[in-house]
Amino acid sequence: MNTKLTLTIDKDVIDEAKNYAKEKGQSLSDLVENYFKLLTKDKLKIKPNQLSPRVKRLRGILKLDKDFDYKKVLTEELSKKYGI
Repeated sequence: MNTKLTLTIDKDVIDEAKNYAKEKGQSLSDLVENYFKLLTKDKLKIKPNQLSPRVKRLRGILKLDKDFDYKKVLTEELSKKYGI
């Protein structure tokens, strides 16, 4: 359940944080929430099958053939990149 939170922060910091979040493809709320989770991770136990909101948004975005071999493709791309 999401709950609204009001913070008082310097305007310049907010502007920079908004730019940073935009560059990372996140909302400012996601950025703050993830930071708070990082700060409290020892106290917060995330269930193994619980996905982050970012991962949930990405689920199902790619459709691959059943016989797709990602290790082969990864090896080929790394070979191209590093000339091996």
